[in-house]
Amino acid sequence: MTMKHVDANQRMSQAVIHNQTVYLAGQVAQDGNASMRAQTEQALAAVDALLVKAGTDKSQLLAATIWVTDMAEFSEMNAAWDAWVTPGRPPVRACVEAALAEPKWKVEVMVTAALPGA
Repeated sequence: MTMKHVDANQRMSQAVIHNQTVYLAGQVAQDGNASMRAQTEQALAAVDALLVKAGTDKSQLLAATIWVTDMAEFSEMNAAWDAWVTPGRPPVRACVEAALAEPKWKVEVMVTAALPGA
């Protein structure tokens, strides 16, 4: 079985495709000064872009892990998520509160998806 690495550097890949499954690295916002909702929307846009590069889309999501820095902003993250996720096809999901690598980030999203037809 082969693996394909997408947007890889010395440290990590942004996505790895193996056995008809796409694994994404955690995605964060471009604008660290934005609100929780806006940061979530930006992170999800990055997820969309990587899924397209890997040959799939959000309708094929299997699982998601979301890290937020403050559960007091959980509803803002969920508002962005609910507007984004494919209706009737939500993945399994976990969401936890955690410190992220950069203090400016409020949310990080990591997903696993199937390739179409898998």
